[in-house]
Amino acid sequence: MDPKVALLTEYYRGLPKDRAKVETYEHGFDFLHRMLSEEITLEYGEISFPGLLHKYKLSKIPTGKMDQLLDSHIRKQSNICLYFADHANSLFCINLDNNHKTNKTVLIPEMELAVSLLREILTALGCEPLIIASGRGYHLWCRLEEAVDNDQLYNLMLRSMAKTLLGLHQKGFDHDRIKANFYPDPRSQDIVSLRLFGSDHAKNKVFSRVLTPEGLLDEAASWTAFEAHMRDKTVSMEKFAHAYATIMAAF
Repeated sequence: MDPKVALLTEYYRGLPKDRAKVETYEHGFDFLHRMLSEEITLEYGEISFPGLLHKYKLSKIPTGKMDQLLDSHIRKQSNICLYFADHANSLFCINLDNNHKTNKTVLIPEMELAVSLLREILTALGCEPLIIASGRGYHLWCRLEEAVDNDQLYNLMLRSMAKTLLGLHQKGFDHDRIKANFYPDPRSQDIVSLRLFGSDHAKNKVFSRVLTPEGLLDEAASWTAFEAHMRDKTVSMEKFAHAYATIMAAF
């Protein structure tokens, strides 16, 4: 097993590992038989166009099988997307997407400014994010020492994003061209999942590179930055409490 599997497991510790969404171009009854061994349950399957990307939501996944899924993710045979816990989590993520209606695969000027502003806001709060390129936008992950109530995580993300959109507006940009989703969202944490770091995007086949203030890192440097973020940037409970009080007082 690739040692990166253990790294992914540790970084995303706290997220339920008994369920996942698997995105893959593999299909057929033989594939499903392998996928659903060990009493794993298939909750749904769908096909996404173009390219016939198959998506499966699995539950009751045993530990050994999850390790295999994460290994396939690292080897770029699939994308593994995890769900968030129902009541409290030790991770939160803001997913910024290009909301442009004509070509959603192209990064727009508003995105560059939005991700920069949001990085500054979260870092000033003491929650420096790990920023991962993802298709038409970015995932901004923050990792906490312990699980925090989902409502608090949502409140912090919502207000941080509101400040970001205000900054876009003040600089003359159209904030409606940016779409943000929050993970966990207390309204939908068992419905929506988020792709983990460490694979190629299922549709555009581009690796999930880490974005720094100096630019995008290559694949090897991105893995180094991912591990360093876990080691050096995990947010203590004292820092999170201060961040939460600060952002709530601003609104």
